[in-house]
Amino acid sequence: MPRRFFRKFAVKRDSLKGRWWLAPFDHLLSDPNLWAIRRRTVVPAFALGLFAAYLPFPGHIIIGALLAIPLRVNLPVAALTTLINNPVTFAPMFLAAYELGRQLLRLPPREVEFELSLAWLFDGFAYIWQPLMLGSSLLGAILALVGFVTLDLIWRASIWDYLKKRRARRKAREL
Repeated sequence: MPRRFFRKFAVKRDSLKGRWWLAPFDHLLSDPNLWAIRRRTVVPAFALGLFAAYLPFPGHIIIGALLAIPLRVNLPVAALTTLINNPVTFAPMFLAAYELGRQLLRLPPREVEFELSLAWLFDGFAYIWQPLMLGSSLLGAILALVGFVTLDLIWRASIWDYLKKRRARRKAREL
């Protein structure tokens, strides 16, 4: 079931060959593991995407894709899984990460006023970057571990169920 599900949305490696903007990366993107829909490439890619989504940097899709290449896991799954970080989930995710990091570093609560400017980026962010990085790393790792184990168990259960049904069909045919 998971393999069939992921195959519906799979990007074909050959469809990217003619793209002029990907020509410099053809040698990196030719690895079949980046496009294979197998448990050993999809499950780690899913976990990698979940971890990359929690990083407090912009460009989560690009980060997930760039990390998938050296790790030789499914590139589209790693990139698309980062979409759990979206405008609706952004604030709760990073607020929880900041609070966790602040508690672990035993920092006193501080009122942080966000302002979309370079001045805030250099001044205000200096106060929150350490707890935010610690909390994001920990929550990203925990979410990646939970996602890895969950998807792996679902995939294995699906394979077991498929084999059980196949054995039953064979047995029915023999009778």
